[in-house]
Amino acid sequence: MIYASYALAFWYGIKLVLQDRDDPDGTYTPGNMVTVFFSVMTGSMNFGISSPYIEAFGISKAAGGKIFQVIDNEPVINLSKGNGAKIEDLKGNIRFKKVKFQYPSRKDVEILQGLDLEINSGETVALVGTSGCGKSTVIQLIQRFYDPIEGEIYLDGENLKDLDLTWLRSNIGVVGQEPVLFGTTVSENIKYGNPNATEDEIKTAAKKANAHSFIKALPDGYNTIVGERGAQLSGGQKQRIAIARALVRNPAILLLDEATSALDNTSEAKVQAALDSASKECTTIIVAHRLSTIRGANKIVVISQGQVVEQGTHDELMEKKNEYYNLVTTQVQSSELVQRSQTKESNAQFAEEMDNISIGTQNQLVEYEEDVKQNKKDSVIEVIKMNSPEWPQIVLGCTGSIIMGCAMPVFAILFGSILGTLALGDEEEVRRESNKFSLYFVISGIIAGLSTFFQMYMFGIAGEKLTKRIRIQMFQAMLRQEIGFFDKKSNGVGALCSKLSSDAALVQGATGQRIGTILQSIATLILSIGLSMYYEWRLGLVAMAFTPLILLATFFERRNTRNLSGHRDDSLQNSTKIAVEGVGNVRTVASLGCEDTFHNIYISELTPYLKRNLLSTHWRALVFGLSRSLMFFAYSACMYYGGYLIRDGLPYENVFKVSQALIMGTVSIANALAFAPNFTKGIEAARKVQGLLTRIPKIRDTPNSKDKKNEGNLLYSGIHFSYPTREGVPVLKGLDLTVLQGKTVALVGPSGCGKSTIIQLAERFYDPSAGEVFLDDEEFKSITLDTLRVHLGIVSQEPNLFNKTIAENIAYGDNSRVVESAEIIEAAKNANIHNFISSLPAGYETRLGEKGTQLSGGQKQRVAIARALVRNPKVLLLDEATSALDAESEKVFEIEQLSKILLYKKLWTTLKKGRTCITIAHRLTTIQDADVICVVDEGTIAEMGTHAELLEKQGLYYKLHSLQPK
Repeated sequence: MIYASYALAFWYGIKLVLQDRDDPDGTYTPGNMVTVFFSVMTGSMNFGISSPYIEAFGISKAAGGKIFQVIDNEPVINLSKGNGAKIEDLKGNIRFKKVKFQYPSRKDVEILQGLDLEINSGETVALVGTSGCGKSTVIQLIQRFYDPIEGEIYLDGENLKDLDLTWLRSNIGVVGQEPVLFGTTVSENIKYGNPNATEDEIKTAAKKANAHSFIKALPDGYNTIVGERGAQLSGGQKQRIAIARALVRNPAILLLDEATSALDNTSEAKVQAALDSASKECTTIIVAHRLSTIRGANKIVVISQGQVVEQGTHDELMEKKNEYYNLVTTQVQSSELVQRSQTKESNAQFAEEMDNISIGTQNQLVEYEEDVKQNKKDSVIEVIKMNSPEWPQIVLGCTGSIIMGCAMPVFAILFGSILGTLALGDEEEVRRESNKFSLYFVISGIIAGLSTFFQMYMFGIAGEKLTKRIRIQMFQAMLRQEIGFFDKKSNGVGALCSKLSSDAALVQGATGQRIGTILQSIATLILSIGLSMYYEWRLGLVAMAFTPLILLATFFERRNTRNLSGHRDDSLQNSTKIAVEGVGNVRTVASLGCEDTFHNIYISELTPYLKRNLLSTHWRALVFGLSRSLMFFAYSACMYYGGYLIRDGLPYENVFKVSQALIMGTVSIANALAFAPNFTKGIEAARKVQGLLTRIPKIRDTPNSKDKKNEGNLLYSGIHFSYPTREGVPVLKGLDLTVLQGKTVALVGPSGCGKSTIIQLAERFYDPSAGEVFLDDEEFKSITLDTLRVHLGIVSQEPNLFNKTIAENIAYGDNSRVVESAEIIEAAKNANIHNFISSLPAGYETRLGEKGTQLSGGQKQRVAIARALVRNPKVLLLDEATSALDAESEKVFEIEQLSKILLYKKLWTTLKKGRTCITIAHRLTTIQDADVICVVDEGTIAEMGTHAELLEKQGLYYKLHSLQPK
């Protein structure tokens, strides 16, 4: 359209010039025509230059819609933050009055159905009942994560809705079943409970939670980084820090949701005593699956189907022989549970010994450098190689770009030629020649239009396909990496998500329209210089004198942008990690009242980038302004010198041809400069992507690896092991262990002694530093990972479920085939979860939400057990697999299911072969029937034998057994 307007302007303009040439009073001169033409051309050209940026407005509009949807969303509950009443002398009296509640995501499932409950100040009240009965919902309603659908909740006679939410939560201490720690120091994690806490108060809280001893043993003590979600600590250590975090705020109300579920026997006895001591100073509400931990409660409340069905003290409820009595009796598996005759003195002495044992296994977080071969060639060719499958589109796009690059110099020739026609004497000849060049303008416009279409369209297709492919390859590469790769702080969830999102998209910045613009500029520059030398080399040399200045401006812009890109990526990755951590653990953040804290941390990560960017932007603006002004300086010099050459006989049309050709070249370079930030960022992103894609996992199949039929015999021989992030701290120290086919081996011992490490070595998440692990006499490294892991079933203490349906989550247990619905249902029945699933409106098609948040802890654990069973594994690995089960489920599961798995002779008839089983247990009642019980102490097997044999020895196991809660 622009070229068509040129043709029309010259065709009509020359007509007006010729008319006024014959008119004595005519005022329309060639100068008028050129002035009008350049006014229109400059406006059109600048609009054309800005048009690629219109894409940015479209992207911004789409992103803005999502952003403003979040910003403009009015939170119903959170509006009371900083608003509302504050109770001067908070006592802690809580009352539920006819409370009805359904979760917003499952409005057709009634959780609480007219619950009435009264909790007096200073009381310790325990909530018990089956999974899904509403115990944890009560805890969440007290924190006001949700409001009741009907009914009211009162605190000291005041409706919770009328209270200042920030003040309310600051007076509540919470310890959850799956404690969430943040990727900072131990001290900062505890301080999240009370931002104003002094160092002494932090240590006092840690001592109350039995955490001070192991924290002191860490290399950096309270300043030790705990890793993302506390990954560098054992479950018991995380739980104790979470308890310290709750206690440091001296809460008026203490909420404990199975707060000791992850603790070993040693720690549990002391932590339970600490919690009992802390609960005397405040109103305490305990959600308990293990009823032995709440016998001393002032009041025990039994909840069933969203209502209180029974309440009273332990003795009162046991006398009634009703709901509570049935729950208690299901937890008595054998008479051995009550045969504990150790004195308090010996218990206390042994507990101190256990603390000393666990200290030795602590570690220092050491960032280890990886031998990753980075592709440091930041050339366009390296990036284009990644786009090679789209070579037909790229070739067409490049062709279009080159043709479009030639369009500007061709315009210069046509422009000069059409002005030259005015020098012809014959009017008819002038008309004929001007019509001819006007037609050439139209033809040039058509060619330019088609070229631009192919340039944009083809590069767009190639770029989007490249982005998709890179994201797929990056995600595959991430999933291929060994577990030690994810232990590294720089490879946290937020950082990897940021790379997957931004780096893959930025690579397109080094291809697509950016490469098209560069090729277009190169073509323009080459042809412009060639034409200027051809038509008048002296004038061409004058114009070319400005080229080095333009190139210098380009160089500074490129270098400046590249430095900015590196800092930008680091800053945005760090801020993304904070955002992922804060939003992913929003319940914990909200309960701690740390929303502003995380907001400020997020801002602090962005601020350095902003400052660097502002400084760099000034410099970029200066360079960019200089490059744009250079074309006017070049034009001025060309016109000045061209005047002298015209006087000496040079046709004036050649001055226009040479000057316009060079000026258009200058404009093209300026255009390329405008896209330089995307280009340099794309090159940098491509280097990072290549680094990840070419990284060789440290645990992988070798060319000699072979498939192996798994019979289930495991042998650990002389195993020494340290985690990659803390190589100076040995976890296993020459461990020897034999696990025979069909047998059950139970691992017991204090937190941090190496139990979970043994299971991770069985999965080959890590390789030992020394020693070998064998499967059926074959060394692990000689077996393919697929063959090894396909026969392993694992149920962890904190099971991970996916945001899929329940059926899909269970079917994930075996991805080598399509798991039939009947198998899924059978596995769910075996895990005692079928009845619950069937009661849901959508049944097995119910979506679980992110990390399975729609289920209680016990329900998640049972789904994970079903997922392991559907695989029908040869080796079953249980890492405290029943820690989150309620009494009723645990009874059914352990007696009817686990005993069948653990005891080969009693396996149910549907299983033709026995399973090898390795189980970790803090509750020794769950592993008394194991074939072999191994006591792990300081990275070696200290004792092994059956339950009865180890009790007879009266050694380490006997002491552990005596510490079980009565």
